[in-house]
Amino acid sequence: MRIACISDIHGNIYALNKVLENIEENNIDQIICLGDLTGYGPHPNEVVALIRRRKILCLKGNYDASVVENKFSYIRETDINSFSLPWTVDELRASHKFYLESLPEKLTLTFEEKSILLVHGSPRSINQYLHYESLDAEEIMQSILEDVLVCAHTHIPYVKQYENKLLINDGSVGKPKIGRPNATYVILDIEKNRDIKVEIKEVSYDILKTVKDMEMKNFPTKLVYSIKSGNE
Repeated sequence: MRIACISDIHGNIYALNKVLENIEENNIDQIICLGDLTGYGPHPNEVVALIRRRKILCLKGNYDASVVENKFSYIRETDINSFSLPWTVDELRASHKFYLESLPEKLTLTFEEKSILLVHGSPRSINQYLHYESLDAEEIMQSILEDVLVCAHTHIPYVKQYENKLLINDGSVGKPKIGRPNATYVILDIEKNRDIKVEIKEVSYDILKTVKDMEMKNFPTKLVYSIKSGNE
C-alpha cells in the first residue's frame, strides 16, 4: 500500500497541480490531505475545487478553520494574516466554506495492520506545532496508541522514530519553509510485517506563475517573498 500525504497547499494551485502529477508518477494507491487548503495564496477556490473533484480524503487545517470562522482563532495575528484572512474569506465561495467546515480534525486509519493517526497540527490541537525533536512531540508520541502519527502545519518535512512508533511531517505543498520554493509531500510504503518506508518528495513548479497572480491581486510584498523564497 502506497499512500501520499499532502498538506498546507495554501491557495497555490500551480504547486498542487505539479504535486498531483508527481503522485501519479509514483504509483500511489491513496492520497490523503492534512488540511490548510486556503490562506496566503491567490487560488483558494481552485484548490478546494480540485481537492473535492478528485475526492481526496481531507482534514481541516488551522487556516481553514479560521477562514470558516472569519476570526484569528487558529492563526497568528500578523501583518500578513491581517491581509490574507479577510482576502480569503471574501474570495472563497460559500459552498467551499461549507466543505471546509465539514472536514474532520483527525482520522485514524489502518493499513496492513498498521494504525495511523492523521492530524493537521497535533492530536491535542489543530494549531499546535510539532517540531522535530521537540518535547511536545516526544510527549505526544509517548501518549498515542497508534503506530504512526502523520502531521503537518510546520511546513517542514521530517521523519522521526520514537522506539516502536513513527512521527512523520509531510511539509507543505504551497508555502514551504525549507529555504526553497519547492513543494514537499511524503510517501508511505506500507507492507504487512515490514517496517514502513517513508520518502520525502520535493517537487519544483513554475513559482513565477504564482508570484505573477499574487502581484496582479496586489498581495503584500512580504507575502509574495515568503512563497517565492521558501522562508517564513
